Amino acid sequence: MIVPVLLFLLGLLCLIKGGDWFVDGATGIARRFHIPEIIVGATVVSIGTTLPEVMVSATSAVMGHGEIAYGNAIGSVICNTALIAALTLAVHPGPVDRKSFRTPVTFFFIAAAFYILNAYLFGGFARWSGIVLLLVFAVYMILTVRQGLTGAGNDGPDAEGKNPDEKAVEPVRAHPLWLDLVLLVAGAALIAIGADLLVDNGTKIAQALGVPESVIALTFVALGTSLPELVTAITSLAKGHGALSLGNVVGANLFNLVLVSGLSITLNPFSLPAGKTVAGMNASLVVDVPVMLVVMWILTIPALITGKMKRWQGITLLAIYAAFCVFQFVA
Repeated sequence: MIVPVLLFLLGLLCLIKGGDWFVDGATGIARRFHIPEIIVGATVVSIGTTLPEVMVSATSAVMGHGEIAYGNAIGSVICNTALIAALTLAVHPGPVDRKSFRTPVTFFFIAAAFYILNAYLFGGFARWSGIVLLLVFAVYMILTVRQGLTGAGNDGPDAEGKNPDEKAVEPVRAHPLWLDLVLLVAGAALIAIGADLLVDNGTKIAQALGVPESVIALTFVALGTSLPELVTAITSLAKGHGALSLGNVVGANLFNLVLVSGLSITLNPFSLPAGKTVAGMNASLVVDVPVMLVVMWILTIPALITGKMKRWQGITLLAIYAAFCVFQFVA
């Protein structure tokens, strides 16, 4: 048990340093090209911090463990929203650029509707479903990059390209482009390595304690692969980039459905995990999927209406996440 614990801590250190480099590189690129930080967070940063989910879910699907691929995607969305975004809001609520926010939110609920259709009507996912999800990912990336480059999603950056929704931060000396790219790539690599160490050894620790595989996927694996988002969120807040953090969470949630699930399903289609039941029904359909939708609604809809994030959202989401975890281990 000592070796897994030590490797778990090493993974945590890799995540912390990787998150620091990744945020520095992403924000440097955003400033250089005058791209709103929420756009960068919803694309480049989200892809980087979703790499652990992609690797874990794709590997699980290929090895025939569809329940881990499915549970990791759903669990990561819940964890990203009700834990990571919730902590961000509880500590630092603030305004939101609704134009930039609208695109990833719209795509998420479209992808969620398609995902739910497969889960409830077909009880599983065929290869064509995975291909459709990957196409949605491609369309989203094209539209979002175009939006960021044309400034369509920005309410008007100032002469220095700063997002008006961000609090003023101390000016920093700009890195050369090559260094920003190196920080971005090196940060993503450390994040992936750290997450892999955390997931592998965290799962070993959980199994040694007798935790079921379905619960591991929805909690330990989901939390482990979501740690890059958590580290990025904390690092972004500490550096004064709240919009980058929020964009990263929403973008990562979308990517969990269209990229992580899409790739896993395309590689090896799978059915819904037949594990825990509630009133004779699959617990995933009764609890997991509804919770995923509810927490995303609480996070995004009020912000789209008012243009602001409130502390009550963070507190409510944290309470829901706590109840969700209790259900997984007690019910």
